[in-house]
Amino acid sequence: MKQAQLEHVNYSTPDPIKTAQLSVDLFDWKIRWQGTAMETGFSVHVGNEAQYIALYCPAEPLTALRDPHGVKGGLNHIGICVSDIDETEAKVKMMGFTPYSHGDYEPGRRFYFTDGDGTEFEIVSYDAD
Repeated sequence: MKQAQLEHVNYSTPDPIKTAQLSVDLFDWKIRWQGTAMETGFSVHVGNEAQYIALYCPAEPLTALRDPHGVKGGLNHIGICVSDIDETEAKVKMMGFTPYSHGDYEPGRRFYFTDGDGTEFEIVSYDAD
């Protein structure tokens, strides 16, 4: 049997188009699909040919979640692997976000940033052998 791989993650955001554009600009992803979603909401799927993030906004306003770490099923962060972490960090800064919690560890490096809607991203890069 072929090993399973992650196809997508779906999370709620107040502005799926803005969040998708952030991913296009930072990660060179593309918008795979967008349109009406369940309960008259709106979704944008952004990613590559094999994986994507489904960004969902319901018709009703979203309520803020203070700390997802203490909530069953809470989304703590989204980890994105990049080939050039320094270039990605420069883009993050140019977009007005503040990188934090930098770490060098075997076998790579990482940092985090939080987007304008409060979603935390972990950016990682692994050393090539």
